[in-house]
Order: sequence, then structure tokens, then C-alpha cells
Amino acid sequence: MRSELPPTERRLPESMELDSTDTLGVLRLLHEQDTVAVQALEPLLPRIAALVDEAADRMRRGGRVHYFGAGTSGRLGVLDAAELLPTYNIPPGRVVPHIAGGDAAIVNAVENAEDSRAEGAAAAAEVGPDDVAIGLTASGTTPYVAAALEAARAKGAFTALVSSNPASPIGREVDIDLPLDTGAEVITGSTRLKAGTAQKLVLNGFSTALMVALGRTWSNLMVSVVATNDKLRDRSVRILCDATGLGPDAARDALAAAGGDVKVALVAHLLGVTADAAAERLEETGGSVRDAIR
Repeated sequence: MRSELPPTERRLPESMELDSTDTLGVLRLLHEQDTVAVQALEPLLPRIAALVDEAADRMRRGGRVHYFGAGTSGRLGVLDAAELLPTYNIPPGRVVPHIAGGDAAIVNAVENAEDSRAEGAAAAAEVGPDDVAIGLTASGTTPYVAAALEAARAKGAFTALVSSNPASPIGREVDIDLPLDTGAEVITGSTRLKAGTAQKLVLNGFSTALMVALGRTWSNLMVSVVATNDKLRDRSVRILCDATGLGPDAARDALAAAGGDVKVALVAHLLGVTADAAAERLEETGGSVRDAIR
């Protein structure tokens, strides 16, 4: 029975005396186990790269990325998708998170929602054949996720699973399985710990590499940033200064002429053209600065 449990549901020998350990000892143990989450990504990097390349190809032809998850896994998907719009200015609806229990489950636990296959299948109703559907489940057994990926696959979507269960039955049915070997948790079954940390690292890497592939950066600069507050407006000026060698005042003038769009201001400067001409060039190249200036 024990050997058949998902790794996240087993007991960690190193934490058996947790309740008699002092506070610093608890924190040190948690920190030690967090390194397991980081190391778990290394053997899966080629598979993550393949997923990024597939998603980039599909998004270039109009496809979308969908995250399906419950509990911590679902919230991590929501967080990743939400941060892409202000950071990379992707249109709403291109990376779509789905969480069991709906929006209410983002801030309040709706634990029974993960058992609903019907809800998972319904969540995947909007998935199309050019889309990528990524399931997020630490245990690798969540019915909501399994049903969502089954429905997405039936529609012709490319499917992937991120779990902490190398023996996940869901993983056997997807195009790319990403089983993170994080093992048992310090608190048995508390997958918001290193299993969640590992999932967050996968999502960080996946979405960042995807945005780079889609031309949402220039060098290592966040040129697609949406400057909606003073911090980001100041960052936009610094980005343009770093990319062009312009001084702050000249960068502000260039941004003003470009309507605050860093990429337009950058291409206009590098090509010596008007902001309107730069915007047209970026439109032709799918928003890629590197392609626009070739």
C-alpha cells in the first residue's frame, strides 16, 4: 500500500522528529529540502525545451497555452499567466489558467473540486487544435487535470503534464511528461512545499523561454513591459538607455514619440525611422525587435 502511494504522500525520514526540532532546525530542514526542488529540473530541461518550442510554434499560428490545475498547482498556473501580460504585453487570452473550483479557489481552498472530472472536461471546452494544454498536479493523479487533458487531446491539442510523480498514470497519456523527482515532503502531503516550488520553477522557465522565443525581449531587456506605474515607467527609460546608449532625457522623448512603447522607440532609434514606421515594422515581424531591425 505504502509503495503504491504517490511520492508526495509518503513520509520523509529526515523529518520524523519535526515536532521536537527547534525553529532554526525546522527552517534548515525546509531549506535543505528546497534544494531538491531545484535539482529536480536538471534532467527534465530537454523536455521543457521541447515543450517551449512546440508552444512557440503553435502560438505563432494563433494557438494558445492553457494551464489546468487544482489547489496550489492551480494557483501557480494562475500566477504565471497573470504576470505575463504586464511583463511581456501578451494579449489577454493567449495564456489561459484554469483552476478547479473557479476563481473562488484562488483565495479560498475548494478541496473537493479537484475530484470533478466533469469540471475538468468542461474547463477544456475552449481548447482548440492549435493549443497547448499543460496539466499541473503534484500527485499526478488529480481527476480534474486528467479529464481536462483527455478532452484537450481529443480536440487535437498538444498536451503535457507537470507532476512530482514519475509513475503518474496521467503522464503516460500526454505528449510530454515532466515528472519532477522531489520525493516526500517535510510535512507529509504538503505539496505547497518543494513540489510546489519545483512546479513554480518549471513554469518560470517555460513561460520565460516561451516569451524569449516569441520575441518579447531584446537581449536580456524587458522591452515589452507595460508601464502602468511610476516604477515601470522609470524602468522603461532605463531599458531604452541600456539598449541604445541614449541619456535619460533623450530616452523619455523617444518614448513619448512612441506612445510609451519601448519596442517602438527602440526600433525607431536603431533604424533611424519614425515611430509609425517602427510600429509597422514590428507588426510585420510579430513584435520581434531582433527581426524588425534585420
